[in-house]
Amino acid sequence: MRILLADDERTIAITLRDRLAEAGHAVTVVRDGQEALAALAESAFDVVVTDIKMPGVTGIQVLEEVKRTRPDTEVVVITGYGTIESAVDATKKGAFEYVLKPFDNDEIVLILSKIEELKRLRRENAELRQTLQREKALDAVVGRSPAMTRVVERIRAVAENDANVLITGESGTGKERVARAIHDLSRRRAGPFVPLACAAIPAPLLEDEIFGHERGAFTDAKERKLGRFERADGGTIFLDDIDDMPLETQVKLLRVLQERQFERLGGEKPVKVDVRVVAATKVDLAEAAEDGEFREDLYYRLNVVPLELPPLRDREGDVPLLVEHFLRRHGHGQPYTVAPEVMAELVAYRWPGNVRELENAVERAVALAGPARVLSRDALLESALRRRGRGKEEAVGDALVSLKEIVRDAESSHIRRVLRTQNGHRAKAAEVLGISRKNLWEKMKEYGIE
Repeated sequence: MRILLADDERTIAITLRDRLAEAGHAVTVVRDGQEALAALAESAFDVVVTDIKMPGVTGIQVLEEVKRTRPDTEVVVITGYGTIESAVDATKKGAFEYVLKPFDNDEIVLILSKIEELKRLRRENAELRQTLQREKALDAVVGRSPAMTRVVERIRAVAENDANVLITGESGTGKERVARAIHDLSRRRAGPFVPLACAAIPAPLLEDEIFGHERGAFTDAKERKLGRFERADGGTIFLDDIDDMPLETQVKLLRVLQERQFERLGGEKPVKVDVRVVAATKVDLAEAAEDGEFREDLYYRLNVVPLELPPLRDREGDVPLLVEHFLRRHGHGQPYTVAPEVMAELVAYRWPGNVRELENAVERAVALAGPARVLSRDALLESALRRRGRGKEEAVGDALVSLKEIVRDAESSHIRRVLRTQNGHRAKAAEVLGISRKNLWEKMKEYGIE
């Protein structure tokens, strides 16, 4: 370790320096507290070994300065005038150890070994926390399909630098969650993550929302307002649906990306910001730029690192994982399950609303489940069945237009009709249907019939 040794007794300083160097440490020796403070101002040390009584600046003052400026540096206090009061004082102020003179130099070597072990454990704990934070940052990016594996690899690769990222993908593919994962994995993770949905704010108000305004900038501007860029200083701003940003606002955004500064509305003084920009779009911005609907120079500024999110229909094997994930999120700790044949239909459905539609389906099915623990097929596939009812079979997977599905729908409808004719009397309905009461109960449970 790098050791700073401060002692005005030359003999002690030389012999201890030689023993510590023999033990493998790099030792810098100073004669008093003033020199110790100067050395600390110039270099970082792992440990400071200091005498208490020295000319000018005392060892206690050195201890206080170390703990103020470099709290991770440990301090070992040595003294020939030890008292209980001075030992307690040094310990309260953060000394690792308090050693009385005369001492065996091996005693100091042993203390340094303990410090070295402590620092190693701290490093390992810090690395473990960072690893756990990185994994936690990706918790919301669920999927093991080849398409999502590539997305996760790209997220990991781009997160550590400050390059602008342009996320493309259909509505509902999880663009904001990916943007947040990029932020949480970056060196900016301690800074703010500020999202802005460009499509959700009327065009006349968008510029004010992004850049803010000064007091008196317009009639209702009674106070200064900080825009999203200013609020994101030191962190990440996520501009969702950037294709909906008006061209005149795009010009001002381009300047921010180029110069890292802007003026608030009604302001004259430039505001400097340190912000990483992650943008998202549901359209092909290259085509929009060619058609004059989006600034080409802004497109190239944003598209430093492209990241394309696949639609759910192209994520083979991810639907069951997502269903399990959403059951944990919305199931309130209850053990909900999905029948295998229903899961097969969920996998076969094309999910035009992507992950958002699937999450809504799971949340709806849980809300409608009541005391049941097997989620209803009708609730999970309500959107698919509605589309098919409107004659839009092309939007539904093969399983939903197969003979098996037609039979299931017909059977469910017929059971409901018979139950109505028998005023809900299960025994009579079972007799009409030609099945046992137990079989009827099982089918009612399967089809979510009350």
